[in-house]
Amino acid sequence: MQALFHLIETYGLYLVFANVLVTQLGAPVPAYPTLIIVGALASRGQYSIVAVLATAVAAALVADFVWFTAGRRYGKRVMSALCKLSLSPDTCMRQTANIYSRWGAPSLLIAKFIPGFASLASTLAGTVGTPRLQFLSFDAAGAAIWTGVALMLGTVFATAIDDVLATIQALGTWGALLLAAALALFVLFKWWQRHALIRTLRMSRISAHELGTLRDQGRSLVILDVRPTDSQAAGRIPGSLPVPDLDISRLDLDIDADTDVILYCDCPNEVTAARLARQLMRKGYRRVRPLTGGMQAWSAAGYAVEVPVEEQTLPVS
Repeated sequence: MQALFHLIETYGLYLVFANVLVTQLGAPVPAYPTLIIVGALASRGQYSIVAVLATAVAAALVADFVWFTAGRRYGKRVMSALCKLSLSPDTCMRQTANIYSRWGAPSLLIAKFIPGFASLASTLAGTVGTPRLQFLSFDAAGAAIWTGVALMLGTVFATAIDDVLATIQALGTWGALLLAAALALFVLFKWWQRHALIRTLRMSRISAHELGTLRDQGRSLVILDVRPTDSQAAGRIPGSLPVPDLDISRLDLDIDADTDVILYCDCPNEVTAARLARQLMRKGYRRVRPLTGGMQAWSAAGYAVEVPVEEQTLPVS
């Protein structure tokens, strides 16, 4: 931290721009410590608050516009790749899609305060066709709010920051090692949490080819689309039914316990579909399986996709 303090004093706004840029591009390098320290320095008159704010907002806009352009050009393939690189990939796409589909571009005002949401929200904004000027306006406002909070914290807690820096400097190498160990433990915990979830949700799955064969044979099937509403509107597997919410335990399925029930989503590892499949299995349905690869695998296999005209929802008890 002391080294970071000296870097900020030496390179100032250049370091602020570079740190915010790489953070918003997705690198696991936090920008808030830099901004908070700069806020503390600005409270002593070493930097202009306006200059720091403008620098950070400009860096965030550059990075976010890269993701916006990628989303507009490559669509959800970029989101899928980002989720797979995330420490929490199994819910990030659904969470982002749900927030953005509900609030639209104004959600960018708080995007940077939600871990993992900023780059995904920018990508999704491009994917769904948000107007460029609208995106840039809300994104700039969100970046200003995010930066302003950090600078305010630095100003308010300037004395406390000095004390912390002095303590870390006194600890020397041990202080740096302590911070590195804390970061490593956090990453390790998130990795363990992810793999524990995947192990819990291991179950038999069905491939797109197997599902297509069952449909061609005229087998009695119930296919549940558990994706976000905006994804469902773009097209779904013919005959599939939208799940009204994630609490599938309340669904009233008027079917035989041995009827094949297939669930599909867009999330990596089919975690959402597998989690909901577990709920159905606890209700006594024996032939419940997630679709491997979800909707993307179905489309890639060349099977038909229907665009829903009228929503048919499942009854809930």
